[in-house]
Amino acid sequence: MYSYTKAESRERRKLFVKGLRQSAADCLDPEIRRRIERIDQSAAERGAQELAALHKVQADARHDLAAAKAAERTAPRADRATAREARKQAEQRVRLAERAVHKAEQS
Repeated sequence: MYSYTKAESRERRKLFVKGLRQSAADCLDPEIRRRIERIDQSAAERGAQELAALHKVQADARHDLAAAKAAERTAPRADRATAREARKQAEQRVRLAERAVHKAEQS
């Protein structure tokens, strides 16, 4: 997963266009490729950190869901509706976390 900043995206785009023009003239500067690779490497590192953080959020959400299910099962009849709402909210957080992880892995 790559996570480019706006400045990196602009710089990479400018370098790509410059490299395209130079390759059309058959005199490509190797410095352009190195700069693009450095930008890609830093974006890949940032993306890996963000993906790890998303996996941690997903694991925490799943743990909270398990705790909410256990609380719902063990709640007295008077508190069961409140426990059910807490479980539903925990399920929603799990779905959101899974969606975010899936989206991040696809990009």
